[in-house]
Amino acid sequence: MAKKTRKTTTGKTSTKSASNKRTAARPASPDQPLRDHLLYLLKGGGAHADFDSAMGDWPVQVAGVKVANFPHTAWMLLEHMRLAQWDILEFSRNAKHVSPKWPEGYWPASEAPPNEKAWIASMAAFKKDLRTMERLVSDRKVDLYARIPWGDGQTILREALLVADHNAYHLGQLVMLRKSIGI
Repeated sequence: MAKKTRKTTTGKTSTKSASNKRTAARPASPDQPLRDHLLYLLKGGGAHADFDSAMGDWPVQVAGVKVANFPHTAWMLLEHMRLAQWDILEFSRNAKHVSPKWPEGYWPASEAPPNEKAWIASMAAFKKDLRTMERLVSDRKVDLYARIPWGDGQTILREALLVADHNAYHLGQLVMLRKSIGI
């Protein structure tokens, strides 16, 4: 049995037999680290804000409040995020999906939710679609790099990054709006 000698971090010499070599843990698939990182971003990891921290306890009574020099209310941003995320998700998995007209199809008609039920439903729909995008990214049968056949060059990788970045941008706006309102 062959013996290998090497210097350890302490400067001492260590001897190991070739049959005793450690094998580095290998990911289940070559792109698993990428999938894991995409999930991390979608869930609000790193420099991204997470949805529950930004929106979880937002009082519906101030969902339609505007502050000086800021064009959107929490309702407007929530609905915009929900609509855009839904559109990206549906485009990613449904060849027959037709996107809303830009820009009006991506923004609510009113500055405030019609009622608390609509506010709660919008948050629930946003979370549901986000979890669905996470499942799409997690599915090893989905090729992250393959062009979406009905698109013009888009991939699931691109669409997942688009969701993560778009959500992070608007969640950042919501955090600032929250601070401006005093929540």
